[in-house]
Amino acid sequence: MNAPAGQGEARVGRGMLWLAALLLLGGLTLFFGLLDRPGGAMSIGTDAQGRAQVVLGQGQGGHYFADGAINGQPVRFLVDTGATDVALSERAARRMGLDFGPQVTVMTAAGPAPAWVTRLDRVQIGGLAVDNVRASITPGLGEEALLGMSFLKHFELRQAGGNLIIAGPGGSGA
Repeated sequence: MNAPAGQGEARVGRGMLWLAALLLLGGLTLFFGLLDRPGGAMSIGTDAQGRAQVVLGQGQGGHYFADGAINGQPVRFLVDTGATDVALSERAARRMGLDFGPQVTVMTAAGPAPAWVTRLDRVQIGGLAVDNVRASITPGLGEEALLGMSFLKHFELRQAGGNLIIAGPGGSGA
């Protein structure tokens, strides 16, 4: 027995609406998933003068993130030009076996906080590395370490087109 005229067309129409709704839902999920990523792209290379450089794409909230290493162990950094030192959490410091030096009070965005002074044998992002870097171990810090000025002062920093470009000779220093 055949369906009345128009019923089959209505069924196809409803199916197309469901398909469109599912595609829209999938597209929105993908879009918001990309927005939620903590940082932009990171590229490693050399500048026009042949110096090592790292280019960081601006991430969510205008922040810059870099994958690097402390004493050869992988670390995700949040670049913080307002931080005097490289800073990492107490949990990360214990995992890396760092020495906890004298306890001091540091000023954070949330106000004064206790911290320990330490030195890092080597901090590296891409082809940029500095040896013997002053750092602080701050208990309330999150998963990312802060890439502060005790590392960044050794390099040229500039922003262009939504990127942060960190360039320089690398090498060692304090």
